[in-house]
Amino acid sequence: MNKKQILNRIAQMAVVLVGISFITFALIYMAPGDPVRVMYSSGGVMPSEEVINQTREAMGLNKPFLVQYFNWLTSCLHGDFGTSYSSGKPVIGILLERLVPTLKLAFLSLIIMLIISIPSGIIAAVKQNKIADYTIRGITFLGVSIPNFWVGLILLYVVALKLKLLPVVAVGGGFKAMILPALTLAFAMAAKYTRQVRTAVLEELNKDYVIGAKARGLSNGKILLRHVFPNSLLPLITLLGLSLGSLLGGTAVVEVIFSYPGLGNLAVSAITAYDYPVIQAYVLWIALIYMVINLIVDISYSLVDPKVRERG
Repeated sequence: MNKKQILNRIAQMAVVLVGISFITFALIYMAPGDPVRVMYSSGGVMPSEEVINQTREAMGLNKPFLVQYFNWLTSCLHGDFGTSYSSGKPVIGILLERLVPTLKLAFLSLIIMLIISIPSGIIAAVKQNKIADYTIRGITFLGVSIPNFWVGLILLYVVALKLKLLPVVAVGGGFKAMILPALTLAFAMAAKYTRQVRTAVLEELNKDYVIGAKARGLSNGKILLRHVFPNSLLPLITLLGLSLGSLLGGTAVVEVIFSYPGLGNLAVSAITAYDYPVIQAYVLWIALIYMVINLIVDISYSLVDPKVRERG
């Protein structure tokens, strides 16, 4: 992609973000419940109607919908996403505080997934229609079929409760606390990626350049490492980018099971507590992550594949 194309994509991202922000704000605006009452009740206080009306006026909640939206959007553009109703802290600070554990968990999950899926996919492709291939494909079928929460509960019961190798509750976001959630997330991803790696490698193995390389006397190992595997990377980049975006957006179910202090757990807590500013900021964060990741993936296409670079 050239600079003009990148700038066009950034402009499109800005338009999409504004649209998402409008829809999010409208849905929260129409949601049942009074934000002021929620804010006071979360603090264990229920003031008089006069105080509630004064607070609503001070927060600008008595203004028309469009005025409230543009005021909120202007504040967001300046980095102010409001104040949490539950904790009374700035929302941006809460998101950044939860971002670090989520980043650690996401990258650890991706590393485990790549360590498992790339060798397994290559072995399944090289040993096509043999025992190793059937075994790997059977395991990947189970990995795709079993939901994440079930895998997490099994790991929690066996590894944490029975074997007592790891802590039950992921307090603090340390390395030990990340292992079980990361394994849970990596299990399903590794199954999907193993299948994709197998398919991509098989497609490359059936191409003419592989036959030519074998005719020139190159070993199978050199052909795989120098030619087949690099050419198989392109279709995997999109999946890797989407997986990273999903993990950074927060995997709520897994984080809740292990009480992991990440963005997904934060979102569930905010929804339960009717913490509207946190919910709005979280939705914008997820949208921004996916768009930025997709842009990076498109740019990486041109770096990995010369054909894409020439067309760009």
